[in-house]
Amino acid sequence: MRLLLAIILPWLQFFTIGRPFAGIICLLLQLTMIGWVPAAIWSVFALSQYKTDQKIERALGSRG
Repeated sequence: MRLLLAIILPWLQFFTIGRPFAGIICLLLQLTMIGWVPAAIWSVFALSQYKTDQKIERALGSRG
């Protein structure tokens, strides 16, 4: 669901992962039609980093 959100509304996806400042910058970028593609790519990349961070946190949390 978040991946679809990252492609359609990239700025909103940043708010769901707890990065509101990046969400505002992404919204400004997305307001231009040319900036929509870089905003979507940035949002998908940030989502993948978020998922990786969550997996690492779970792995280290179960360890100790």
